[in-house]
Amino acid sequence: MVLPLAMIVAMVPVLSAPATERSVKKAKKNDKVNLQILSLNDFHGNLEPPSGSSGRVTLPEGGTVDAGGAEYLATHIKSLQEGQEHSIFVAAGDLIGASPLLSALFHDEPTIEAMNLMGLKISSVGNHEFDEGSDELLRMQNGGCHPTDGCQDGDDFEGAGFQYLSANVFKEGKNKTLLPPYKIRRYEGIKVGFIGLTLEGTPTIVTPSGVAGLDFRDEARTTNKLVRKLRRNQGVKAFVVLIHEGGFQTGTYDGCDGISGPIVDIVERTTPQVDMFISGHTHQAYNCVIDGRPVTSSSSFGRIVTDYDVVLDKSTNDVSSIEVGNVIVTRDVARDLRMTGLIGKYARLSEELRNEVVGQITEDIVRAQNTAGESPLGDLIADAQLEATAPEGFGEAVVAFMNPGGIRADLVYEQSGSEGDGTVTYEEAFTVQPFSNTMTVMTLTGAQIETLLEQQWSGGNEASPKVLQVSDGFTYSWDALAASGDRVDPANILLNGVAIDPAASYRVAVNNFLADGGDNFVVLREGTDRLGGDVDIDAFVDYIRAHSPVSSPVPDRILLEP
Repeated sequence: MVLPLAMIVAMVPVLSAPATERSVKKAKKNDKVNLQILSLNDFHGNLEPPSGSSGRVTLPEGGTVDAGGAEYLATHIKSLQEGQEHSIFVAAGDLIGASPLLSALFHDEPTIEAMNLMGLKISSVGNHEFDEGSDELLRMQNGGCHPTDGCQDGDDFEGAGFQYLSANVFKEGKNKTLLPPYKIRRYEGIKVGFIGLTLEGTPTIVTPSGVAGLDFRDEARTTNKLVRKLRRNQGVKAFVVLIHEGGFQTGTYDGCDGISGPIVDIVERTTPQVDMFISGHTHQAYNCVIDGRPVTSSSSFGRIVTDYDVVLDKSTNDVSSIEVGNVIVTRDVARDLRMTGLIGKYARLSEELRNEVVGQITEDIVRAQNTAGESPLGDLIADAQLEATAPEGFGEAVVAFMNPGGIRADLVYEQSGSEGDGTVTYEEAFTVQPFSNTMTVMTLTGAQIETLLEQQWSGGNEASPKVLQVSDGFTYSWDALAASGDRVDPANILLNGVAIDPAASYRVAVNNFLADGGDNFVVLREGTDRLGGDVDIDAFVDYIRAHSPVSSPVPDRILLEP
């Protein structure tokens, strides 16, 4: 049903105290049922408090507050649920994948265990749940030891105590989903349908082998079909969509200023019988009303929890009203001792590798891109990849390209533990580049390199450009006002000061994600004479060791024409 705008009231968020101070709303009539829905998205295995800007939330009045960390998240969840007769904790995907070393080293089993302890009940599947392939995703759901590494902590892995949902991911050639499409919960006899959706574009942003044999379908059409079925066959009237796709806004964490992005189109194409959309993927925080329905996202890394107070009507078996607010997961509350114990267990098991010193930096090296799309950290990673693949016998690469989405955190000068300012540990380096992709060197013509650069803003990247980071010695300029597919002048693509020859051949280094056409860089599939190399994190660590102390590169390799 479409909710009147007046019925969707933003709640005042909690900034510095847990939710025990909030009054619990009680239904005044026996025909009303109160349901609290707490939601999270894009946790990405951040069990420990994330550092730098990744661990802060900007406040409406200016300034920031430290946020996130499983010990504090669990406390806030428990506090918000106190006094609630009906409450459910759900998520919108990317709980795992691209995780810090503490979780990633154990194939994200620690994060699944943490979510079990917090009482998570349902989650949609995000694109990063496919990072290690569909078989590994099913292991996350069902449990069992890793097929290669076994049970590294000495205990059998029991799997998720919550249900992963993915209504739009089908096995190719079959009308059967990889995981259940929905879950129905009953509250005093009223059925509430939770539908889980995965980003339709997942095959373009994960390694192709991870999604082989799967068909990703349109989110809105899938939802509409499923809602009709559940209404007709099971009498469900109240619907919650958990969708791993999102949008962007310019306001602060509990606002909705200028909302844009794919989520707007999806909501507007989805039947009005869906009552609310819990979204993710873009790592944004917003509390919006789109097409008369609340649409929310709770940032990333466990910094925010969204709190829905829903009133269900027994006379209609549908939603009567909704109040919603984003709540900051502040760190001024007591730590949850269950999370402390879990983190401590895996910290001890990984202590030697986590704390290994790999080098020094002289200042922060950040992943934020300038107006041309270049970042100092992107330059540094590309330089490391070129150095690892340039020697004879290791590929003889002359240029390296790095996808910006693979750079997950800044290298921060201030110490994160006891290692001292400017010291880079293996864990900090891994947090920057957590995918463990393999370097691949291939031969491209100069014309194909030009096509590669154009694909940053064309084809599948036209709506969301992806500017590749480039190694030292490679420069070019691009025109933001030119038509898509014609933004780079070949004469301005220089390698060591010399224009590339469209007909000549060049050895190019990329990670295996890009080599397989990831991020819509399909021209890379045409590369010939391929040679596999080191894992990218090894190349990055070796470079820092060899060049310490490392200073932040000046991002002057990519130029934006006026």
